[in-house]
Amino acid sequence: MPQRYAYGYVRVSTHDQEEVSPESQKKLLWEYAKKNDIIILKTFYELGISGRKADKRPEFQKMISMCKADEHPVDLILVWKYSRFARNQEESIVYKSLLKKQHNVDVISISEPLIEGPFGSLIERIIEWMDEYYSIRLSGEVLRGMKEKAQQEGYQMVPPLGYQAAGGGRPFVINEKEYEIVAFMAEQFDKYDVDFTAIARKLNNMGYLTRRGCPFEARTVERVLTNPFYYGLVVWDDISFMGTHEVRITKEGYDKRMLKISQKHHPVKRRNISTCKHWLSGLLKCGYCGATLAYNGANIKSPYFQCYRYSKGMHPGSCSISEKKLIDSIHEYFKKLSDGMNFEYTYHPPQSTEKKEKQNSLTKEFEKLKTREQRIRLAFEKGIDTLEEYGENKARLKRAREELEATISDLRSNTSAIIPSKEDVLLRVKTVYDVIRNPDIDYPTKGTLIRSLVEDIVYDKENGKLIFHLYIS
Repeated sequence: MPQRYAYGYVRVSTHDQEEVSPESQKKLLWEYAKKNDIIILKTFYELGISGRKADKRPEFQKMISMCKADEHPVDLILVWKYSRFARNQEESIVYKSLLKKQHNVDVISISEPLIEGPFGSLIERIIEWMDEYYSIRLSGEVLRGMKEKAQQEGYQMVPPLGYQAAGGGRPFVINEKEYEIVAFMAEQFDKYDVDFTAIARKLNNMGYLTRRGCPFEARTVERVLTNPFYYGLVVWDDISFMGTHEVRITKEGYDKRMLKISQKHHPVKRRNISTCKHWLSGLLKCGYCGATLAYNGANIKSPYFQCYRYSKGMHPGSCSISEKKLIDSIHEYFKKLSDGMNFEYTYHPPQSTEKKEKQNSLTKEFEKLKTREQRIRLAFEKGIDTLEEYGENKARLKRAREELEATISDLRSNTSAIIPSKEDVLLRVKTVYDVIRNPDIDYPTKGTLIRSLVEDIVYDKENGKLIFHLYIS
């Protein structure tokens, strides 16, 4: 028999009580390889990670990628049990089929030898089904225990930033060093109205890192500032209770912050002012193609804005406007509004925390649908599913997508808020006008104020005019 090469794969999840340790798994793999004249080129380790989802196992994905290399580095993947490779039968079949049919790589369980032929394949499927059944059942037991603990008002989730576990389900206690980060976020947003992106950048510049050792992001800051745990509410799944842990923000202060967040309408793809070179960056749109006009300040004497698509040669007509001409035109427009010129505006109702969480949940469901669609297409392309099975699965996912879209549509239309009058908008206009024409006010303040009223400004160069889209929230 010719020399065979293999990768070893070792995985240990956090809650399995029947697993062999990583060191023992590796030892068994090497003993098997030596006995069967196999050379293990590399062993991949996945520690504390469930086998239910392959896309959440980076080492597994790295191993699969290396197996697919053109030079055919290995003939085998060795695992202690098939459950180490995957506990989701659907993913197990897809990955094994892909490796075998396209790259001639077999997956071997050293503790579950199979006989050759169809009967051996049947036994392998039964083992995979039992592994998945065990995983689902174990998951259910763990969740049931967590639910009982939450119902008894026990603390059993991961402590949020600034807190640490006390053990035994007792209330979390404040970690003073970590809480400095939380306090800084709160002060920057509540007191100085700094946006999430700018807060994250400041934290990173100060050398702070998340618990996982990563830089802070805007979404990390938002999660902290919107977490009700900081005023005392403990939430786990659909269970909530007022905890007894120490807090440093009142319910009133939290509600005020949430109202402030809900009133900040943020159009899709608009950048935060803290990421912009100019206080008007991101607001200007090209009248030819709709793309953003980028600020070019290289020429100090005559800085200007230009369509970034034109700059890349994507359309023939230039759409540039000088900074001075643009600002003068904006000042003129706001003066006319203040003097009584008629105008139209759009109202964007505030989003409650519950509504926002619901939308986030629906967005995650959409991502899951995309993954499922990719899987059924892959299963069909690899010959695992017939055309009929593929059609049925595709129709089922299409129905699920339509239901999600209908739910999102209902969520967007379901509002009972009172729409502000033109008088309310005019008050905002005058405030913005006073700020943007004041040379002593900084860029971030100007940018923040004009974004609270202007959704975008389209530069129609052909007709020599600016088209303002106003809104209030």
